[in-house]
Amino acid sequence: MTTTQTQIPNYIAGTWDIDPVHSDVSFTVRHMMVSKVRGRFGGFSGEIVTGPDVTGSSVRAEIDATSIDTGNDQRDGHIRSADFFAVENHPTWTFVSTAVRPDGDDLAVDGELTIKGVTRPVTLSLEVNGFGPDAYGGTRAGFTGTTTINRSDFGVDISMPLDGGGVVVSEKVQITLEIQGVLRTA
Repeated sequence: MTTTQTQIPNYIAGTWDIDPVHSDVSFTVRHMMVSKVRGRFGGFSGEIVTGPDVTGSSVRAEIDATSIDTGNDQRDGHIRSADFFAVENHPTWTFVSTAVRPDGDDLAVDGELTIKGVTRPVTLSLEVNGFGPDAYGGTRAGFTGTTTINRSDFGVDISMPLDGGGVVVSEKVQITLEIQGVLRTA
C-alpha cells in the first residue's frame, strides 16, 4: 500500500464504469478578453481501473464532441463547425492514461488526449473524493480532475483578433471533470 493510498478512505481496487448521469465534463475559456464562457459535454463514457496500488491505476474515456452545450445554440453550432471542433470529421475525442503518480497530497494522471485527430500529452491534477456504497447495493467512487490545455495544440486554431488587441477566444482552456464511477460486479 502506498502512502497516497493510505490517505484514501475505503479505497477499493477494481474496474469502474463512468456514470454519465452523475458526472460532468466541462470547460471554461476566456471570451472577448473580459469574461469567461463555460460549456459542457453531455455525451461521454469511460472506464477507470483502480489497481491494488493506486499508482497501478488507469483510465480510458471518450467524449462525444457533438454533445457540446454552452447554453447558446448558435454558438454551439459554430463550435461544432470546421472553425473549431470539426465534429463532422472528428465526432469523438479520447483520453488514455499513461501513468498515475503522487503529486503532493493528491495524484496526477498523465495521459494522451486526442482532439480533432491530434494527440498530445496532458496531465490531470486528480483529487480522489472517496469510495462507498450506493442506495442500490453497488459501490461508487468519486474523482475530480482538472487541467489546462492550449486549444491550438489540438488543431483548434481559429484566430479571431479584436480591434484594439486581444482575441475573441483565448488559447487557454481550463478543463474540469467531476467523475462518479460504478464498480463492476461481473
